[in-house]
Amino acid sequence: MFIKGVNLGNWLVLEKWMSPHLFDGTDAEDEYYLPRQLSKEVYEARILIHRSEYITERDFAKIKHMGLTHVRIPVPYFIFGDREPFIGCIKELDQAFAWAEKYDLKILIDLHTAPLSQNGFDNGGISGVCKWSQTPDEVSFVLDVLGKLARRYGGRKGLWGITPINEPVTEPMWSVMDVPNRYPAKDAVLASGSAPNTLEFLYSFYERAFDRIAQYLSEDQYVVFHDAFQLKSWKDFLTQDQFSGKVILDTHQYLMMAEMLGCEQSIPGYIQYINENWSKDLQEVQSYIPVIVGEWSIFNSYATGMDTKGGQSSLNGMDYNDNKEIFTAEEKRTLYQTISHAQLYAWQKGSGYFYWSYKLLLDTVNEPNWIGWDAWDLGRAYDLGWFPKV
Repeated sequence: MFIKGVNLGNWLVLEKWMSPHLFDGTDAEDEYYLPRQLSKEVYEARILIHRSEYITERDFAKIKHMGLTHVRIPVPYFIFGDREPFIGCIKELDQAFAWAEKYDLKILIDLHTAPLSQNGFDNGGISGVCKWSQTPDEVSFVLDVLGKLARRYGGRKGLWGITPINEPVTEPMWSVMDVPNRYPAKDAVLASGSAPNTLEFLYSFYERAFDRIAQYLSEDQYVVFHDAFQLKSWKDFLTQDQFSGKVILDTHQYLMMAEMLGCEQSIPGYIQYINENWSKDLQEVQSYIPVIVGEWSIFNSYATGMDTKGGQSSLNGMDYNDNKEIFTAEEKRTLYQTISHAQLYAWQKGSGYFYWSYKLLLDTVNEPNWIGWDAWDLGRAYDLGWFPKV
């Protein structure tokens, strides 16, 4: 089966850029500091209202209508409500399974954050800190969370798979992203000692995670390993007999990352990069392990009218105040349709994809800081004819 999916980003794991008003009244840049800068009552009310309104049954009905088959749901390490001051969200995930099963959709549960973070990104829970893999007790905690999730949902009709950890960063991407400078830490003491994960650690962690999860899965359910931004580093590891038929590799491919690696910021430049890199790499990896593109979008600097320096927003200190819309509605539709079709064609070399993300709450009309950022919103892109019914 070819997977056609979308991420429910910013629902159960917050990302400030996707819903800035959730962070009003604070200078928090990530989910770690938000509850530490609001009163308990305000924090709880804000989070619970957000979760109840951001994704509802209606969204699952629309996702089905769009022709999609799967949803990837990022969840936090505190999903079970056992890490104060955070609020658990297992009830919301239970609701999602009921909705998915009603509308004949499958769910990929994605553990998106880890204590002390696996990448130092803002979407890893705490910016500028990357010490999870150096902390054995927290590694054990994550393994316990994975076991509980697998036991709770394994065998459910709506479950397609579980990802043990999202985007654990290794040295190449740590350097390309310049993580400490792109995501400056609020607490230098807490961030001290932060470093990228090693592939050796990930090999060990993935084996332990597989053992915790796979025992609860049915025949058509999978453990989905993220490639740590090293797509071709997994052949010997993943072709071990123990993983046969039960494991899928997940790679995240964004045009903004391609730009950081030298891709020309133009339609011909993007098309060339997609064909010469992503298509060929996916075809090669798919020859020995099923591979999905678990995150991608049609967002690109060319459409925003300026170099975004690898997808950095005004929240990263970029100045977009003088930015102006440079394309007509029809030109933008043609631009994004071209980008959509090129990437969808490339993903056919693998086993499927999940768009990032289903929705976000930005005013891209009245606020110049967000011109072009509506491309991250698949529901909007679909409604505007930028993305086809698949």
